[in-house]
Amino acid sequence: MSDKPKFEVIDRRKMKAEEEHEGRQPAPPAEELPTGGGPRLVVNESKSEARREAAPTAAHAVGAETEAELPAPPTAQESREQKAAYDASAQRLEDMVRAQNPAAGSPPQISFEHLVQQFYVSAMIQMGAGTQEGQHPRVDILGARTTIDLLGVLAEKTRGNLTEAEDKTLQTVLFEVRMAFLELTSMITAQGMQPPPPKKA
Repeated sequence: MSDKPKFEVIDRRKMKAEEEHEGRQPAPPAEELPTGGGPRLVVNESKSEARREAAPTAAHAVGAETEAELPAPPTAQESREQKAAYDASAQRLEDMVRAQNPAAGSPPQISFEHLVQQFYVSAMIQMGAGTQEGQHPRVDILGARTTIDLLGVLAEKTRGNLTEAEDKTLQTVLFEVRMAFLELTSMITAQGMQPPPPKKA
């Protein structure tokens, strides 16, 4: 490997000519550019190493832009008012449903178990469960993986903040959907490794 310093040169002449032709303001000369623009000296490092050094700066810039785009969170007063409006709207809807069907009782209070059950049902349907007899199961294995990973995030973020029953429910569901995922992906892999059927003569 040569010990001579390597240069990365960015040719802006073509860009400048196109900008002047289109009537745009030309880019500033290299000496006016901020650090990192224009030709730069790279001593005893490969291009991939130079890119790795620049990556954290770029990631930080993207993170700062994302934070700047986020709207301000609602105030405590706004959250209370919205919650009251939501509850009133939900109650009106419930009253309308019961007026149409007087025999229907009040819906159950939503709990943590309902949330876990919702993820469980979604993951199993995405893995083909519930397919009617005679129909070909429709499998969304990538969607199932996302749902299972969301359950994992839920387990991680609620650790130490659940009752014994809630934790048991979550861990049991997570175990079951992961096992179903392993079985399904094993079948998919086995089918993918089988030789193609022989061609008919």
